[in-house]
Amino acid sequence: MRPAVLIFDVNETLSDLAPMADRFEEVGAPASLAGTWFAGVLRDGFALTAVDASAPFADVAAAGLRSLLHGRPLERGTDEAVDHVMAGFSELGVHPDVPEGVRALADLGIRLVTLSNGAASVAEGLLGRAGVRDHFEQLLSVEDAGSWKPAADAYRYAVQRCDVDPDDAMLVAVHPWDVDGASRAGLATAWVDRAGAPYPECFTAPGVRAGSLVELAAVLR
Repeated sequence: MRPAVLIFDVNETLSDLAPMADRFEEVGAPASLAGTWFAGVLRDGFALTAVDASAPFADVAAAGLRSLLHGRPLERGTDEAVDHVMAGFSELGVHPDVPEGVRALADLGIRLVTLSNGAASVAEGLLGRAGVRDHFEQLLSVEDAGSWKPAADAYRYAVQRCDVDPDDAMLVAVHPWDVDGASRAGLATAWVDRAGAPYPECFTAPGVRAGSLVELAAVLR
């Protein structure tokens, strides 16, 4: 059945993080560190959640970046380098399929919200630059839930804010760990697989698999 609400992950699902690699190069660090850094941010956020603690995404990201850049021959001071990389989040764009896909999904009459491990202000800027902010009724952050995704409390917070039962909501994400977490919390799930990668068998399979948001709209139509 078509869900009443689609709950979108933000980082990598909507936003294209590829330009963050350029930020590393601009401070004199290898571009390849961008992926290592982002994976480390998720690891540290998950670790805090596992011990019933939490910290804002930006704080975790900056701390991890400072450690990662320590001792490297940078072209500027560490503090300035950290600020420069972190500022990249405020200039990111969306994946090419996002504007058309979001509009197509909104045309189906489905309510759209976001739920990010990052700050709601980052989603606000991202969707505003893409010209699709008006299609989202709420921009939610786990900072208000007290637990990072994939903890069940994060998804429960979102459905409570939307005033729907979990089985009336569908999480949309590119991360299998996010899909798995939402499924265990009782939500329907859609995995956006832009890379055509195999889905990890250790996680609960998604209810829907689509190569883009445009394809997801076609499936739900």
